[in-house]
Amino acid sequence: MSRGVSRSIAFRYPAAVDLDKRPQTAQRPTTTAGDGAGGSPALRASDADRDHYAAILREALAEGRLTAEEHAERVEAVYTARTHAALEPLVADLPRPGARSAPVAPAQAGPEESLYAVFSQAVRRGHWRPAARINAYAILGSVEIDLSQAIFEHRQVTIRAFSVLGSVEIRVPENVTLHGGGSGVLGEFQVEGLQAADPEAPSVRVEGFAVLGSVEAEPKRGRLIRELSRHLRKRLG
Repeated sequence: MSRGVSRSIAFRYPAAVDLDKRPQTAQRPTTTAGDGAGGSPALRASDADRDHYAAILREALAEGRLTAEEHAERVEAVYTARTHAALEPLVADLPRPGARSAPVAPAQAGPEESLYAVFSQAVRRGHWRPAARINAYAILGSVEIDLSQAIFEHRQVTIRAFSVLGSVEIRVPENVTLHGGGSGVLGEFQVEGLQAADPEAPSVRVEGFAVLGSVEAEPKRGRLIRELSRHLRKRLG
């Protein structure tokens, strides 16, 4: 009787000893290529993970890929997210650090200059070299930008004018292109459009807004850039 029991036990558990000695392989969580912080979508997000995604959004804001409103909405969503699955869609349309896309040549290259008039006056006139981008802020003050005798070193000059209870006046030579537009809130924003006959003439674009103030841009009669073509070819190549 005991011999039959022994055979039954041996038959039912033939590899009991082998199972104890068999090496076990640990199962690793599956990761997806799209996880920005390297975790699986179902994995709970840590504070460091949230900071990682917030840094991507911060870089996108600095590069102009996101507006301030979009950035604020996404950052709020980042810090309330619980998992990587909730974090990933917030940066799915943005480049990741270290993976830079091919740079796009800006529409206008060159330095930037800012003029401030707060309870005061700021003036640029005479023989001066305007930057490719000029920011003019008139707050209970006035800004005058006279390009009629300026030495243009850039084909495109953009002036961003902001007036709050103040005024911004812009004057250009008669043989350049002048265009643009903005908005006025209980104020005036006026750009007198001008198209240059010479295709190589500089172009001045004016944009911005006026609140209880004024922004005016117009040609200065009788002022021309002389020998324009030769002047531009020499400076711009």
